[in-house]
Amino acid sequence: MTHTHRLHLDGDVVTKTYVDWSRNEHVREWTALQAISAARPHLVPVPIEFTPPTPYPSITMSRLQGTPLAGCLSAEELEALHGALTDLWSIPPTAVEPLDLAVFVERIRSSIASWDGGGIIAQAHRAAIEWLAAPSDLAQPAHAVIGHGDPNLANYLRDGRQVRIIDFEDAGRSDLALELANLVEHIASRATDWTTFLDPFPVDPDRLLSARRLHAIFWLTLLRPGGPAAHRNPPETGELQAERVLKLLS
Repeated sequence: MTHTHRLHLDGDVVTKTYVDWSRNEHVREWTALQAISAARPHLVPVPIEFTPPTPYPSITMSRLQGTPLAGCLSAEELEALHGALTDLWSIPPTAVEPLDLAVFVERIRSSIASWDGGGIIAQAHRAAIEWLAAPSDLAQPAHAVIGHGDPNLANYLRDGRQVRIIDFEDAGRSDLALELANLVEHIASRATDWTTFLDPFPVDPDRLLSARRLHAIFWLTLLRPGGPAAHRNPPETGELQAERVLKLLS
């Protein structure tokens, strides 16, 4: 995958310079950090300065300390992450621009339809094409939240008992079910059992299942042979993702 930014560390301050901002990443991150830090000052980096493209846009913000989450999360880590995300999703999302679900779905649909291969990965693609062709309940408005957009576990820093969140370049107004699904279907989350983590959130189970199916199919497009994330994962990851998709769609 293409790196969209460079980081410069200077003591307690970080400057993030965007080398690719085709999706307005710099504005998304700045807007999200302003809204979140105003409501929950210790949850995210404090935005200090926004520099428009001259020639590259950048954001200067406070530097957060902590150890990135990774692997199979412990009960204590899950509790801390649950608290951080509950705080994030309790903030009214009116200040951030909406994420375009229709564009995301069309991107997935096009990528799934264009792939030519065999085996269990092809079987998963056929099942995904059939599911994507049917009307989706995700198109209907639901529980709106500030969406983080990049729930790689490395973007959650644990400092003692607290988890804080970084990297909001894909942030926007989203949906609780989609955000939960984005988290648990991320490739970095596979080692953890998320069942008890998900239970307390007020989300419709059918909607959550639809959202998980969508994100699992998205990861299939990334992890299949030739996919943009395939080279960074073991060779069998594409087949394992196909099995995951088929299980979720069954």
